[in-house]
Amino acid sequence: MPEITGSCLCGAVRYTSTVSPVLVGVCHCRDCQKFTGSAFGFLVGVPRNAFELRGTVKSYSKPADSGRPIVRRFCPECGSSIAEEPGSRPDLVILNGGTLDDPNSLTPAMQIYCERELSWVRLDRTQSRARHDGDLSIEPRLALAPI
Repeated sequence: MPEITGSCLCGAVRYTSTVSPVLVGVCHCRDCQKFTGSAFGFLVGVPRNAFELRGTVKSYSKPADSGRPIVRRFCPECGSSIAEEPGSRPDLVILNGGTLDDPNSLTPAMQIYCERELSWVRLDRTQSRARHDGDLSIEPRLALAPI
């Protein structure tokens, strides 16, 4: 997958990543539940230097579990949550998978904050599952730190 594209609901914000994602996963933390308005976040991590955002976004920042800020970007017109920028990983932009032009093109390979998973959620249990201890290796080239 050489390029990832996506947009908000109204199309005022679009993005492109020119490389394959370094992580694709599901996050069950309360912040992701609230930011996405869903039971979990479908997250696609891409290198910041290969990411381009077009259009005006609004931002909201608060401390993450790491204690560092996480900046969340969303469309000011339709309210779609677009991306997160974790202070603990300044090299990474985390896209919300539901905003992908083709969300079926990626399959989550891991889950985090599983202790906060809603009791009725039933996802593939063959994926890597972890608490938020920050020691989960997503791929040999990337270790996930708490965001």
